[in-house]
Parts: sequence; C-alpha cells; structure tokens
Amino acid sequence: MRKSSVSLRKIGASSSAAAFTLAAFLSYPCFAQDGQAILQRSHSAPCKLPDGEYYVPATLSTMRWGILPNRDAKPILTVPSSSVITFDTLSSEGMVEDQGRDPVKFFGKFGVKRSEVLDDAVEICASNTEHNMVTDGPHIIMGPVAIEGAQPGDVLKVDVISLVPRVPYGIVGNRHGKGALPGEYPQNDGPKPGASKEHPELYGNVFTFVPIKNLDGKTYGIVHTAAGKDVHFPIQPFMGTMGVAPNTDEKVNSIPPSSFGGNLDLKDLTPNSSLYLPIELAGGMFFIGDPHFNQGDGEVALTALEASLRTKLRLTVLKAGDPAIPGKGAFKEPFAETADYWIPIGLDADLSQAMKKTVRAAMKFLMEKMGMDSASAMAYLSAATDFEITQVVDETKGCHAHISKKDFEPRSSARP
Repeated sequence: MRKSSVSLRKIGASSSAAAFTLAAFLSYPCFAQDGQAILQRSHSAPCKLPDGEYYVPATLSTMRWGILPNRDAKPILTVPSSSVITFDTLSSEGMVEDQGRDPVKFFGKFGVKRSEVLDDAVEICASNTEHNMVTDGPHIIMGPVAIEGAQPGDVLKVDVISLVPRVPYGIVGNRHGKGALPGEYPQNDGPKPGASKEHPELYGNVFTFVPIKNLDGKTYGIVHTAAGKDVHFPIQPFMGTMGVAPNTDEKVNSIPPSSFGGNLDLKDLTPNSSLYLPIELAGGMFFIGDPHFNQGDGEVALTALEASLRTKLRLTVLKAGDPAIPGKGAFKEPFAETADYWIPIGLDADLSQAMKKTVRAAMKFLMEKMGMDSASAMAYLSAATDFEITQVVDETKGCHAHISKKDFEPRSSARP
C-alpha cells in the first residue's frame, strides 16, 4: 500500500475521517500556497483497491463531454451491488470554449499555478475530444458503471459517503442567454463576432473565481467584490449530476434532468444522504458528473460554485418490492433522503408543473409509505413541509420538498 506522510485535514473540516484515509492512500497530494491539497488522480484506469473498494479516474476512456450514456454505452467498470467506489470527478470550468479550452491559461489569470491545475482537465482539453458548447452540455460525465444483477424495474440506491475538494478554488459562471435573468445579466453587450476558444473574451460571459479557505474549523468560499470587500459563505459540497442511463439510442444532452436522474442539482445530496433512481437498463449503468462546492437553491447565475471533488459512493441495487424503496408499486421518479428529511422531487420545463409534480410525489410517499389518508397528507404538507425550488436554469426545472422525519417519530403525549 502506498502511503502519504501528510495529513489531508487541511482540505476541509467538514470531510469525514474515512475520506481522508482513502485520500491518503490514493495519492501523494501537492499543496497550494495556503495549505489546501491538490488531489491529482492516482491511477490511469478504473481499478479495485486492496481494501475491496473501487476507484475511477477522469480519463479520455472513462468520460463523455456534455452527453450522457444511453443504452448503446459500454460500462467502464462492473461491480457487485453494495460496492463502494471513489470517483475523481472533474468540473468543466476552465475547460469550455468560452473559457479558451485551456485550464492552465484560464486559471493562471487568477494566480493559479500549473501544479495547482488538475492533470485530467489538461489532458482532456489537449485531446481531440469533440465538444460543442452550443449543442452539448458542459459537463464531464463519468461512467457508466454497471452493477451486477441490476435489471429494469429495480431501483439503484446511491449512498453519498464523502466529498473532498480536489482543488482549493472554483468558478461561478454567468453566461449570456442563460440563468434566471437572461438578457439582464451579464451586464455587457454580449457575444461579439469572432467569439471562439481562440478568442474566449469575445463571448462576454462572466466568471467569478472563488477560492476556498479553512477558517475557524470550517471551510468557506470567498467572493471578492469590486469594492475590495470579501464575502464568506460555508461550503457544502455535493454532486450536481448522478443518474442511470436512459433506455434510448438517441444522443442525450447532459443539461436537463429527467426521470433517470442526471443534472438534478439537488444541494441536499451531501455526505450521509441517499438518492434513489429507477433503473431502465440491465446493469443499471450509473453515471456521475458536475461536482459543486456549494449552491443556493435556484442556482440563478447559471452555475453554482463549480469545482472538482473526490467523491465516494455506495451503489446498491434494490429489487422491486424491497421495503427500502421509498414507494410501493412502480418507482418512476428520483427521490432523495437525508438523515433528517425525505425529499420528493418534481421535474418539468414549466416551474409550476414541477411544483405540482413535487406535491403529487410527496402525497404518494405519505400515503404509500407512511399510511396517511389523502386529506391528512395534504393538510400535513400544507402545514409543515417546505417546498423549494431546486434550480431554474437546466431547461427542465426542478422543485423538491423537505418532509421532516422527526414529525413521524412517536411522542409520549396522548391525543387531546
């Protein structure tokens, strides 16, 4: 076993001890000037580790740029159910055409050294991998990973174990024609003739560089304002995109989420959370991408604080009828869970319809799994459950609900 003599606790106090143990095994990190670790990939291909877990790097053979795997995709790795896998996920920020498709040059403008830029990003951008920022999504999608025994009609449970920043910085992007206020922001005259990866400045898109730093035992993102003031906010890393390959032979853009999951941008999917996905293909064919350091509900600029993460997950196949599935009968939509909440999800191009779908999903859960009648379920949701906007920028908009688990715990007091 290869060991590192350095501690990775400087990455962020919120990361679990298990995450640091695995990271120490996987690589010798180099360190940025402020002491934050740079976690370069440690293996050139998917592999099984000595402890029985698995590792997947971002390479030309393990990723797709801006598109999702479909039923024609071949798995990059096949694992038993309940396997633990660490993915070195890669943010596309610094890689896209309107940023010059040159992460070393792009991040260098913000004072980032070459040694602090991830090698996988440099390799992909220097390759002949095709990408069109107009017709393709921006995301680096890893996978698919096949899970033994998974069949259509089953459910894939994705347990998030740990999320560790691979670099101590990220980007928030505001692009023309996108975000919650297209036509209003960015506040410039928009793309100009000749805009290309050779002349990315002509796109007129605005990218805010956000370093992260450990302060008083917590990790914060820092926004530097034009007036010279620093605004600090705590980070809560999560994966924006996790899903299973859809049963289609058509090209699937990575931007809109759907019933198979994908770009849900649900910020609750932090460590100790779970995502349930309806499987459409044999093997399940799990994919992952779009790592985030933090996001506000709505994601109004277009992107959140996007940055690369070392992501550790457990993938478990639940057969139809398994009581662990958050529903009875056919399971057709993604559903999330944390230690404190059950989280129904609604998706639609129309935000009001996404909200209605979320309410229906919450009602279905309360009636099927919690044994409530419809009138009581509706009354409870209206009185005690927050319905929130997940994001409004991914073509298909998302809403979600937080159903508190504590509300369903037995109480000692008798009914009046």
